[in-house]
Amino acid sequence: MTINVALAGAGAFGIKHLDGIRNIPDVKVISLVGRELGKTQEVADRYGIPHVTTDLADSLAIRELDAVILCTPTQMHAAQTLACLDAGKHVQVEIPLCDVLKDGQAVLRRQQETGRVAMVGHTRRFNPSHQWVRRRILAGEFNIQQMDVQTFFFRRTNMNALGQARSWTDHLLWHHAAHTVDLFAYQARSPIVKANAVQGPIHPALGIAMDMSIQLQAANGAICTLSLSFNNDGPLGTFFRYIGDTATYIARYDDLVNGKEEKIDVSQVDVSMNGIELQDREFFAAIREGREPNSSVAQVLPCYEVLHALEQQLQS
Repeated sequence: MTINVALAGAGAFGIKHLDGIRNIPDVKVISLVGRELGKTQEVADRYGIPHVTTDLADSLAIRELDAVILCTPTQMHAAQTLACLDAGKHVQVEIPLCDVLKDGQAVLRRQQETGRVAMVGHTRRFNPSHQWVRRRILAGEFNIQQMDVQTFFFRRTNMNALGQARSWTDHLLWHHAAHTVDLFAYQARSPIVKANAVQGPIHPALGIAMDMSIQLQAANGAICTLSLSFNNDGPLGTFFRYIGDTATYIARYDDLVNGKEEKIDVSQVDVSMNGIELQDREFFAAIREGREPNSSVAQVLPCYEVLHALEQQLQS
């Protein structure tokens, strides 16, 4: 059975999904949604997608459509996820699920009512480097004492990952911190019970903090320190240091080394080294098997409860 998919958001991240889906059998992207029709048509032509629109509702009206992947601006995620579920479609929404907690809670309620697969793109759960560490944790060979994480970008103007002007403003707390908050609880296998945050000055034009520091503690005692910046003119990306009871591991994207900088081969961990492709494979497998996916809305909602508490703290 072929799964027919619509992809909304033909920007930098949407293209990553299209590239990943090319490697997954029996999945076909039949509709592409974008903000600008001309640019969206160009992408559709490149990937052989027959239907193009600027309105998600047009895609949802396609009778043979099974599922939707949302790579749209953060502020649209929750409402569009609800629209997909209301239309009876399975849905994967890119991180973050929401930037207001009550909206994420509404999505979970609707998912439970419809029984459709609803998954959030918490890619770190799928990256082979983090999967390798996860397997050691599940085998009882490694327990996290501390995670030290740096999420660093150079984005003093409103640009996306391709260096193109964005139509919306990104957010350190609700987007970039969400990756680490979720991964820490997932890898520690323990809920977060303490969370503190401080932020730097608010950017006069963008209206967001460009620097942030977050401390977390899990119920089992493990701690996490997360530093985030849009001001960093240096090595870019997110760098994870796992400090455990038996070893230290450092993950840089899909590369993994131990504390002595000795490379660990993670190429055989999964069928691909592409975290986005692995995330999509899990989404489609959950649809076929009628099961809850890893990174389901229900599994990741506690992350957004923590982000909400941190936002309240920063605003007070």
